[in-house]
Amino acid sequence: MDAIYDLAPEPGTDRIMLVMLPGAKARPQDLVRCGFVRALRERSLPIDVVVVGAHLGYYLGRSLGKHLRHDIIAPARARNYQRIWLMGISLGGMGSLIYTREHAADIEGVILLAPFLGARGTIAEVVHAGGLARWQPSAIEPDDDERRLLAWIKACQPAGVALPKIYLGYGTHDRFAAASRILAERLPAAKVVTVPGGHDWATWLCLWQHFLDQELFSGDKEKRASAYDGASTAALHP
Repeated sequence: MDAIYDLAPEPGTDRIMLVMLPGAKARPQDLVRCGFVRALRERSLPIDVVVVGAHLGYYLGRSLGKHLRHDIIAPARARNYQRIWLMGISLGGMGSLIYTREHAADIEGVILLAPFLGARGTIAEVVHAGGLARWQPSAIEPDDDERRLLAWIKACQPAGVALPKIYLGYGTHDRFAAASRILAERLPAAKVVTVPGGHDWATWLCLWQHFLDQELFSGDKEKRASAYDGASTAALHP
């Protein structure tokens, strides 16, 4: 799996690796060019970044989780990274959730920016049912990756100790906003951020900058969790 590595200038002892997954038509270079790594460096966060070339072929071949673990996550563990986060944009958001579903113990946290969770018809089916809580999928075919992932989201408890923390951000005019809204129903309101905007780089970067300013990567997990309790969904204006 192709990847771009960007190491923090002065990494601390509590090493964090952040794995970024781009959207379907994006390359790792696009995330670098659009400022996602630079936003980290401007805040002097001691986080090592890996932007992976998780192209559409990995999804169509149902091999994303296998390659991501073998090529990226396992080598990071071997280099003594104890804290690994995922950040996925659009289709990369789906990829982040697929990996979390398969290997939750590997990941400390997940940041999803406008995640693609299924085709319009699939999402409409869930919306028509009244959301994931009321959606009752029929027998899921072996090749129906979208409904399998949605069924997992429906069944899992994001606040459970066995799962990483999951944060969600999306633009209010995003063409996939319906999918984000049904996912938001399964998350604490404080972990969901919306901004005016669509399915585009400017909106995603605004969301990313917001999450970076929230000290999600603080080593004091209990303090970080308590800071979010009781908060409301943030509505930001670029």
